[in-house]
Amino acid sequence: MHIHILGICGTFMGSLALLARELGYKVTGCDRNVYPPMSTQLADAGIELLEGFSPEQCDLQPDVFVVGNVVSRGNPLMEAILDRGLPYISGPQWLKEHILQTRWVLAVAGTHGKTTTSSMLAWVLEYAGYEPGFLIGGVPGNFPQSARLGKSDFFVIEADEYDTAFFDKRSKFVHYLPRTLVINNLEFDHADIFPDLSAIQKQFHHLMRVVPRGGLVLHPAGLTAVDEVMAMGCWSENQSLGGDWRVEGGPFVWQFSFNGKAIGELAWRLDGEHNAMNALAAVAAARHVGVEPTIALEALANFAGVKRRMELLGECRGLKIYDDFAHHPTAIASTLEGLRARVGEEKVLAIIELRSNTMEAGVHKHSLLNAAAAADQVFWFQAEGQSWSMQSEIDSAGSEASARHRCFSSTERLLSYLHDEDYAQAAHIVIMSNGGFEGLHGRLLKQLESEAE
Repeated sequence: MHIHILGICGTFMGSLALLARELGYKVTGCDRNVYPPMSTQLADAGIELLEGFSPEQCDLQPDVFVVGNVVSRGNPLMEAILDRGLPYISGPQWLKEHILQTRWVLAVAGTHGKTTTSSMLAWVLEYAGYEPGFLIGGVPGNFPQSARLGKSDFFVIEADEYDTAFFDKRSKFVHYLPRTLVINNLEFDHADIFPDLSAIQKQFHHLMRVVPRGGLVLHPAGLTAVDEVMAMGCWSENQSLGGDWRVEGGPFVWQFSFNGKAIGELAWRLDGEHNAMNALAAVAAARHVGVEPTIALEALANFAGVKRRMELLGECRGLKIYDDFAHHPTAIASTLEGLRARVGEEKVLAIIELRSNTMEAGVHKHSLLNAAAAADQVFWFQAEGQSWSMQSEIDSAGSEASARHRCFSSTERLLSYLHDEDYAQAAHIVIMSNGGFEGLHGRLLKQLESEAE
């Protein structure tokens, strides 16, 4: 079977391509701006990549075109597919029909923590000898890739609420058929496709509808947005995280319990209560497929983290430079508060790119200053042309905010300002973005190394 993937360089579609190739299918694909590391990873798997979406790609005559949600009407290749009546399918639907339909799916959903919790859960199952398959929206430190078929019935997937395709506006996760479902949390996000929180809750309700009676739903205790989803209907067993399941302690030693009974302790170096809650969800989900919590905690003590989740990129002149994917106020706050708990009074500088569609729309603009409260100094990067001004938010907050926060619209000016700063008292710089940030991470490290010489 030959499949041709439109939008192959996205995290989900690229991972799907690897799974299809592992199944033995011929896989080709196309995208705009085909570049490493995804292009290299796909090429190493024997997957031919084409630049752009030319209608001539119809002449490849695949058995089916697999369409990513980056593709919309007006795309020249998609228009040619429609005009010629050629077969096409969405990525999530293809994944369901060819891989997930026969597996025990453990899905991790929610606004924050999906990648980390999915990575933890896949590692716990691997450590326990289950050899699971997985598809994760990042590269787990305990595995060399973001997706694999695995050698058992179990499959861990990061369950994203973003829409499926231009012709299927349901969330991707509705296609995943989870038997074990984790809902980490639920807040408003993705303002480009959801008008409000209730629209997202409706999609989560659709997800709940496909969990079988013998399945398990793990959800946060006392979180109104999730409680409202549960009230719409739950036909499966459900257990609460923070209620039935608990984790206490910190910052680096945590005690776990279930139904009031202690189940073990976890000592590790990950920052923050949010990561402890992610671990709690992984332990609870793994128990549903037969992994004893004590074994799960052993595994988590050796969890290597995830790329771009407080990943230490380098150290220079006494400064530690971290890369983090946080781009929502809650995630920014959790990440910085976790670092603060670990480093005490050491100086923390945060550099945050306002890049996501939700951030560009200014939905959370009034929450941003408070979200970064745990940092000593914050540099915000906002590209020109957005409909609101972060600098105005800083100015309206008064002189104290102006002393701690600065806004830049050019990475060159930002790096120039950093070059002139006195780093003698600084210890940690956290760069937060859900994109490449114009290579700022590497450019800053190179600048610091050059200054050190």
